Parts: sequence; C-alpha cells; structure tokens
Amino acid sequence: MMLNNKSLTLILFVFLLGINESFAQFGFTNEIGIVAGPVAFQSDFGERQDFETNAGNTGFGIGLVHYINFTYRRQYSAKNGANYFNYHFKVRNELSYNKINLDHFGQWVDEDRRSDAYEKLRRHSGSAQNINIGSQLEFFPLSIRQFEAMDYSFAPYISLGVQFTVTNPSVATTFGDGDINNSNNFFDSWVAATDPNFNEDPFLFNESSTVFSIVGSVGTRYKLTTLSDLVLDLKWQFFMDDRVDGLDHNLKSNKSNDWLMWINVGYIHYLNNN
Repeated sequence: MMLNNKSLTLILFVFLLGINESFAQFGFTNEIGIVAGPVAFQSDFGERQDFETNAGNTGFGIGLVHYINFTYRRQYSAKNGANYFNYHFKVRNELSYNKINLDHFGQWVDEDRRSDAYEKLRRHSGSAQNINIGSQLEFFPLSIRQFEAMDYSFAPYISLGVQFTVTNPSVATTFGDGDINNSNNFFDSWVAATDPNFNEDPFLFNESSTVFSIVGSVGTRYKLTTLSDLVLDLKWQFFMDDRVDGLDHNLKSNKSNDWLMWINVGYIHYLNNN
C-alpha cells in the first residue's frame, strides 16, 4: 500500500510541474502545497454520537494540494459574470492519505458486561487506510485579488467536490483462535444478521476496494507573503459505501455509510503570478 501511495504522490508531482506552464499560457496561476492534521472516523466501530467513539476512533491524514487560480485571466469587472467567477472561485485538486485505528467504544463494551458476546466485541479491532484523489470548487466571499494584494490578512471559503478513494481496511480479533473467518469469534448479533434466511451480505471486508465520496470544506487562508499562505481547513467526507472500515454488520441500528472529519493545516505556495 505504501508503494501505491508513493507512486501516486510522484505522479501528482510530475503532473503539477507539467501543467504549470500550460495553465500560465492561458492566464491561470498555479498554487501547490501540503496539508496535514487529525482525522475522526465515524463507522460501524463504536456507537454513533458517542463521545468516546468520536474521541477514540481517530487517526492522521496528509495531502498534497494544487489550486487553479483564475484571478490573472482578465481585468475584473463586477458587471461581468465570468470575471466574478475568476475573483471568487478556485479549483482545488488533492491527493491525500489517511489512516485510522478503530476500536469499539460505548456502553456495549463496558467492563461490567461479562458475557462472551461482549468480550467478542472488546476483542475486535481494525484500521482504515484510504488514498483519495479528487477536486473541489472553492468559493471565497471576499475578493481573491484583494487578498493576494494583501489588502486583508484572512480569506475565508467554503467548498464542495468529489473524490475517488482506494480503501485498504484491516479487521482482526484476538478472541478464540483469532481467525477473522470464524464467525464464532465475532459479536453474536452480527452473525445472526448474516443468516441466509435474511439474505444479507457478509459483515467483514478485509480487502482493498474503491469508492466515490462527497467532500465539503470550510476554512480560511492567512496571507504570509505575496507568494505564500497558511490554510486552516475543516473537511467532511461522506463515502458512498459502508465498508470503508472493513465492517458492515447489516443491523437496523446502523445503516449509515462511513464518513470522516479532517482538520488540516497547511502551507500554500504560488508558482507564478504573471
């Protein structure tokens, strides 16, 4: 998996170098940067809307970002809709990687629950590893051009986009013989939900797959110099699947798809501004 991550990073780096001159010919400018920060994952591990789950199932993410900046394409005129777009929107392309270790939290794994069923739950763990690539459209209420001229220090924004994700979940148990393919080692209610009479899928998915996701962000830029910014970003990513964590136990109590929140900070550099 690490090899794939390095390969994708190299591909994106070469791509950014190649498009820099191409976009500059059309009046576009390019920005590149790096972002990183903690990730909170909401999945079938633990109880939803439980503080212990939200605080415990966390990890770390890192990403390379590229922005298409339209502000130098033409002179600004408030009467021209195209020019308004140029001064208030950017396209953000991103390649990111995150990993989250997963355990069960909440009332169902309290130590006072002594039966084998709850011990099976306590002994079950996993991890989610995701490589994401995609684009977002960022909207800046304030003029991007004025921000670049350092008329003000902060440039808040919101964004919406789509990403393609390569997932690599891992599930494990230390109960019994430790065999993840032995249904007797897992929480009894999950096994009952996969009874053939219910026509349900298996509840464990310990292999790589691909999935699309919707991403949205709120954040702000902070102007360091004419050609560099700091960025603070809160991203929400909703996956179009419930198997990103390697677990989909098919119970009525949990039918929501997996999703995550990522708080990241980063450094952005402008490649050209002419």
